[in-house]
Amino acid sequence: MTTRILSLKDVKSRVSLSRSTIYRRMAAGVFPIAISLGCRRVGWLESEVDTWLKKQITIRDNCR
Repeated sequence: MTTRILSLKDVKSRVSLSRSTIYRRMAAGVFPIAISLGCRRVGWLESEVDTWLKKQITIRDNCR
């Protein structure tokens, strides 16, 4: 299994949230935490972002 790292640009596109919203949700513990890739670079595990998206869909479906 290959671990894919998503950039902030990729994450923003995939989840349709702004940078500030992503970081705010990370701080609140309701969005996957970024991993450090260097001094000024972070990334997100694609599998964690996909799991978060699936959870959001489940929440939506259970609210109907």
